[in-house]
Amino acid sequence: MIAFVSGPVAALGPASAVIEVGGVGMLVQCAPAVLAGLKVGEHGRLATSLVVREDSLTLYGFADDDERTTFELLQTASGIGPKVAQAMLAVHRPDALRIAVQRGDVKTLTAVPGIGPKGAQKLLIELKDKLGAPTGAVPAQQHAVLSSGPAPWQDQLHAALVGLGFAPREAEDAVAAVAPEAETQEKTDVSALLRSALRTRNRTR
Repeated sequence: MIAFVSGPVAALGPASAVIEVGGVGMLVQCAPAVLAGLKVGEHGRLATSLVVREDSLTLYGFADDDERTTFELLQTASGIGPKVAQAMLAVHRPDALRIAVQRGDVKTLTAVPGIGPKGAQKLLIELKDKLGAPTGAVPAQQHAVLSSGPAPWQDQLHAALVGLGFAPREAEDAVAAVAPEAETQEKTDVSALLRSALRTRNRTR
């Protein structure tokens, strides 16, 4: 089990980062808000979870241990693989998911692309005794500033939406729809903009 990776950020992509560890570049799959807290050439530390398949080894990265633990717990529910679990954490912070499960909030779960009302109801039942109570913790990287790095927030948000099931044109429209919100933020919060973009899609259904 690789619990975390720590070292210089060698590269950033729309959905991944490369962290140099002992002269080896570790490719880590990350949500947009996590990538927003990293900058090429600077030191980065990510909590990680290694997903082993017959034909692949995939390392997923998170802002902190709470996100990683939640990612792993989500996958104990039937039908939830690593990509859907990561999508859930891209849309909602761990505490938001805990509160949704406590309250039986179907609407919160269906905000995640790929989860319908029936699937949400099933998840609420399966996760009821697994996620625990809200901790009140907010990962610092969720509110990280997007600097003049290789990917502006528009590109990161567009890539995240496409990865979550939007058509490219749909993603462009969603990015444009949340641009006024981004302009009002002192610090660009990609996670908040992603949630807003997903709500715009739900309103147009």
